Amino acid sequence: MNEFEKIPGSKVMTRRSEPVLTCNDVPYESNLTFNAGITRDDKGYVMLFRNDYGCTQPEWEAGKRFKGTNIGLARSDDGIKWTVFEKPVFALKSDEFDRAYDPRITHLDGRYYICFAADTKHGVCGGICVTDDFEHYDIVSMSAPDNRNMVLFPEKIGGRYVRLERPMPVYSRDGDEQFDIWLSESPDLVYWGKSRLVLGCEHVPYCNSKIGPGAPPLKTDKGWLTIFHAVDKDYTRGKNGWEDKWQKRYVIGIMLLDLNDPSKVVGMSKKPLMVPETDFELHGGFRSNALFPCGMIRDGAGQIRIYYSAGDAVVCMATAAEEDLIALCCEEK
Repeated sequence: MNEFEKIPGSKVMTRRSEPVLTCNDVPYESNLTFNAGITRDDKGYVMLFRNDYGCTQPEWEAGKRFKGTNIGLARSDDGIKWTVFEKPVFALKSDEFDRAYDPRITHLDGRYYICFAADTKHGVCGGICVTDDFEHYDIVSMSAPDNRNMVLFPEKIGGRYVRLERPMPVYSRDGDEQFDIWLSESPDLVYWGKSRLVLGCEHVPYCNSKIGPGAPPLKTDKGWLTIFHAVDKDYTRGKNGWEDKWQKRYVIGIMLLDLNDPSKVVGMSKKPLMVPETDFELHGGFRSNALFPCGMIRDGAGQIRIYYSAGDAVVCMATAAEEDLIALCCEEK
């Protein structure tokens, strides 16, 4: 066990004992369902999930790779038991685009905006599309490579749209994956600029690699409650999941950003919010030992639901009191 694995997660989260979505719930070809965006509309809970298909673990270990990735749609009355629609609802495939994945949903100005990552022939781009019915999607903007993990704030701040993002500089700092969380602004969701650093990975005590935004932030009296993923890398780690060697561990962090200038961190927990603990988080999945936050929703009575992926394979859910999450960010400043 390395020094990072000795740092425990918080005790405020209550996990559901089983995932809320797996590939067995999908009525079309599916092997991995993860990194989902979640929101609510007038019909209930809505989920857009990443679906990787066309390869099993034995086939992967024999050298085969996935046939493709698409984005599926599921609905739920309670946010726990989900019904997946009969066909995927979004995909990108062209001379330039290879696939779209990792959707994040923000309800903004009466419409639903989805941030997503897109693999292209020239690098990874971050995209934004919009829908009113979760059936028809129009692309609003695409970033230049390399940028991803984008999430939109649910309202304008200072009259401008705001997003968190994670640029991926090819040379990076120190010649490794030292990727950080940045913020950009836009007058129209198309043209983005005034980019500035929000949080460097060196400021996260349980990280020695990269960090990135997780879910659209929630507005509170104390600031924008924001979850993120953080990675520690250990070169002694061997086979974990499908990979011959998987050296990274993903955990979930939490912070508060200033209400008027969310490029400023006003509080952050010095310990992870969640670390891999359960059997299917530690050992199961495509890439084991990996938690990835992707949705955060208020659930009434002061409760917040956090949806996250485990092992790049399934979607899970945990809950906590909103006041406890805020308190974690304010314990040490």
